[in-house]
Amino acid sequence: MPKIIIVMPAYNAAKTIKQTLEDIPKGSYDEIILVDDLSKDNTAQVAKDLGLKVIVHEKNKGYGGNQKTCYRAALEAGADVIVMLHPDYQYDPRLVPFLTGLIQADICDIMLANRIRTRREALKGGMPFYKYFFNRCLTITENIVLGLNLGEYHTGYRAFSKKALESVNFELDSDDFVFDQHILVQAAAAGLRIGEIPVPAKYFDEASSINFRRSFKYGLETLFVLVKYILHKWRILPNKMFERNQK
Repeated sequence: MPKIIIVMPAYNAAKTIKQTLEDIPKGSYDEIILVDDLSKDNTAQVAKDLGLKVIVHEKNKGYGGNQKTCYRAALEAGADVIVMLHPDYQYDPRLVPFLTGLIQADICDIMLANRIRTRREALKGGMPFYKYFFNRCLTITENIVLGLNLGEYHTGYRAFSKKALESVNFELDSDDFVFDQHILVQAAAAGLRIGEIPVPAKYFDEASSINFRRSFKYGLETLFVLVKYILHKWRILPNKMFERNQK
């Protein structure tokens, strides 16, 4: 049976870890690894008390840097399928077996949980309108550039096959939030199969979210990586970031 490992990139998530853990369907995973990015609360201790394997950064490495540690640790632990689930309870943990199922069936290499099934549902779940607007604009642009037809590129709830993570140079990606876009553009460049399922959007005080200024910066960085991809694809400016690893 494939080994399924859930990775949790954590920062100040002490209040929500237990609830997140309790809602993950029993038997849908083999191990959970939480990476604490030098939280200011007792996230690491709470996770240890709940029996999770915990890795603590000695300095804050950022959201992308946290994910790099997560994926390295999961691959080193022998994972065949890796699920990234935020421990802040913004995403519904009950979807874990649905995300992993399509990968185990060899239908997809990467699965995303799409928060925008409808505009009404996304906004009702608390997604700020400016985030919804930028999300739609960026997603349309990315679909055109990458030749895909995904409903959302900006979700933080994802699952990867071992092959997918080993095929892309994620170590070359940003340590900031735009890491999420780097790895998807790399996946598209590598010809990996990306699928998605719907997940309700949930925004509340304990859920992680970036402000308007950071969102604007993230949007510009997303467009920049698309430009780099186009230049690479047209062989104007080849970039190792978009080359597929050969194992």
